[in-house]
Amino acid sequence: MFGGHFCGGSLINREWVMTAAHCFSSTSTSGLQVSLGRQNLQGTNPNEESRSVSRIILHPNYDSDSSNNDIALLRLSSPVKFTDHIRPVCLAASDSVFNNGTDSWVTGWGNVKEGVSLSFPETLQEVEVPVLGNRQCNCLNGVGTVNDNMICAGVLAGGKDSCQGDSGGPMVNKQGSVWVQSGVVSFGFGCARPNLPGVYSRVSRYQSWINSIIGSDRPGFVQFTSSGLDADSSYTCPGLPTIPDLTMSSASPTTVSTTTPISLVTPTMCGKATLNSRAVGDSSVVFGGLWPWMVSLHKNGVFTCGGTLIADKFVLTSGQCFSTSSSNVLEWRVFLGQRLVGSSEEFEMSVGVVNIILSKFTGFNIAVLQLEKPVSFTDYIQPVCLDSNNDRSFPVGSQCWVPGWGMGSKNGGADKAGSSLRDLETQVVNCGSVSDSDNICTYAIDLQEGDQGSPLLCKSDSSWFQAAVVTISGNKSVRADIQSFAKTSRFGSFLKETVGDMPSPAASTTANAAEKAFSFLFSFAVVITSMFLL
Repeated sequence: MFGGHFCGGSLINREWVMTAAHCFSSTSTSGLQVSLGRQNLQGTNPNEESRSVSRIILHPNYDSDSSNNDIALLRLSSPVKFTDHIRPVCLAASDSVFNNGTDSWVTGWGNVKEGVSLSFPETLQEVEVPVLGNRQCNCLNGVGTVNDNMICAGVLAGGKDSCQGDSGGPMVNKQGSVWVQSGVVSFGFGCARPNLPGVYSRVSRYQSWINSIIGSDRPGFVQFTSSGLDADSSYTCPGLPTIPDLTMSSASPTTVSTTTPISLVTPTMCGKATLNSRAVGDSSVVFGGLWPWMVSLHKNGVFTCGGTLIADKFVLTSGQCFSTSSSNVLEWRVFLGQRLVGSSEEFEMSVGVVNIILSKFTGFNIAVLQLEKPVSFTDYIQPVCLDSNNDRSFPVGSQCWVPGWGMGSKNGGADKAGSSLRDLETQVVNCGSVSDSDNICTYAIDLQEGDQGSPLLCKSDSSWFQAAVVTISGNKSVRADIQSFAKTSRFGSFLKETVGDMPSPAASTTANAAEKAFSFLFSFAVVITSMFLL
């Protein structure tokens, strides 16, 4: 099919379209075209405008196996002019609530029934479906299939649903006179089958990510509110976790609202980065949440070192960041959830220091900072895992990363307001003549002054571990192209004595989900087509 429709989408400002990540097998824009103001796929559309695509941005943590974070942004080749037939849709803000039963509409050019294509002239279709709570949706689709980044809608009796060809299109809800997009068509099992509601990417979870991509003329986010209690909160089935008791003491960690983009989680797990999808060859300047344990240490208001959050009250860094004259705790402050040094950010917080404890080993030493109060874990603030017992293997060839703020010079490095966190990729290599029981070796990377105290991060199973603490002058050089770092496991007894119990790595969970397609109505509907054979 030449020039064929394959996905829907929604116009969210003059230059950007939102759709599903699973619509794209790569980020190549060759042959892609977006049509706006269109009613029929066939025949003439006098109100239509078309644009090529200049950029495809998939959510960095999109998982094709589970359909988690199934969302993407397309930048158009040039801005569009708004008309009565081409307008942007409002997006559900992060604090929006869509209770069970909330009336919703989905539109698109997909199949009208399972296996039945839309007939000529392929006119835009609409279907009205109620929101189905995530707990009930999880039970119906299979516990573990639906998570907080998703929203469900459908009729339990079947007969009404989106279908193949509607992928990437919007689910919208009306609040007063305003249409608010709550979902992006993502997946499901068949089409309109009884007790199998469709699953959509929950737009309200991605306000921060969308704003991090679209710097100017940002989309309009609207807080959608459902009145009354949500009947879904009491729904249960075998295997579904119970809802935490929110009346517990504030000192006890709980899981809170599923409608906020920053979900609080229990501090018993480490090494989980919801917004991280770093892959081989993917090192670069990073955005918020990719390395949620990264902290910046400031002495008297000036950036001095990097570090990592290892528990709710403790930070790990290099002992070289401190000397007798710099161990006054009143001079130090820790910034968490930070990406840009010297700039105030949405999810950033700062905490004072009440104690600085240095290890006393021969050669390289680490430092542990005790914070003045425990921090709450969010998608942007998480503890990293430590291999205290030296029982984790990072074999030769393992990909590892070092995030940090680079040069600490006053000529434009980490001392400069707005200096951005970036990461460097490397690979574990054989240490040769250097003992590999206390050391881990990698190919040499361009470590700079501002990287002091940063972590060497390697993934084991589904969790990120800090294999070593970066020091600039203390790293041994096995060869010109290889560096050696003292393993954090070398300091295991010191860390256990200083910190006590630390968070444990989470068990790896993968949910399989069948792909399902959806699409989208109103003046913000767009058609994404390929100029090649589909």
